[in-house]
Amino acid sequence: MNSDPGAEFRLDPRRVRRAFDRVAAGYETGAVLQRTVESHCLARLDLVRLTPQTILDLGCGPGVAGRALLKRYRGAQVTGVDFAPAMLRVARGRRRWFSAQRFVCADAQALPLAPDSVDLAFSNLTVQWCNDPAAVLAEVWRVLRPGGLFMFTSLGPDTLKELRAAWRAADRHTHVSAFIDMHDLGDALGRSGFEQPVLDVERFCLTYPDVRGLAADLKAIGAHDATAGRRRALTSPAAWAAMEAAYEPFRSDGRLPATYEVVYAHAWKPLAPRRRDPAAAQPVTFHPARRQRP
Repeated sequence: MNSDPGAEFRLDPRRVRRAFDRVAAGYETGAVLQRTVESHCLARLDLVRLTPQTILDLGCGPGVAGRALLKRYRGAQVTGVDFAPAMLRVARGRRRWFSAQRFVCADAQALPLAPDSVDLAFSNLTVQWCNDPAAVLAEVWRVLRPGGLFMFTSLGPDTLKELRAAWRAADRHTHVSAFIDMHDLGDALGRSGFEQPVLDVERFCLTYPDVRGLAADLKAIGAHDATAGRRRALTSPAAWAAMEAAYEPFRSDGRLPATYEVVYAHAWKPLAPRRRDPAAAQPVTFHPARRQRP
């Protein structure tokens, strides 16, 4: 009997990093949904009163959000952090001369930044690529100054639900990552010491003529299956055909849908931070449940 039923969804960080390194040069062109979500998240900054001098762009990729943040907050310093070296090479190559944008290769779960050194932390669709989201929240809380804001997005459990269901009918491997429910993220923000958390969900539906079109899009943005329960050998033609057949009932108006559930969240580090009780900390729950790092 498996005492850890979520272990098959644990991500292999090296595989995730390699996947993003391989697509870095073309990522900005292929990541259409990611750029759309990013623009929606940036627009939400209009609703808050903040004039940051130091900004963290967490999971910065090719640096698009960082450039937008510099344009929005003149005179600010933006530090882009990403764990994929090739992404950072692309970002450095696209920044302007004398830009106040710098880049650091690091893990979001262990930031090489000083405590109380950031006014605004911004992160677009990065948290779901971390095995320990609670550690990410704790690190952001640590580096934010009192009164600082964390604005971020992540993917919710309904993301790629059609693809997940189709593969479930075809074999017993994972194929699609697990994602974090909005309510669990809200609870985790509170446990990490943040206050006034605001979370909501937006759903996007991309459509394709066939499953291969969806697979090509996922490959182009580095969204490979990096779960522990993935198929280790090449997918057999029979398994692929079974998955395609199981996907067909979702077809509507001649197209196959691919749902993305995007969670938008922001929360503040209190001006007078309350003392956190490490004993009260709990892991963030993934759906399907994923084992958390001890």
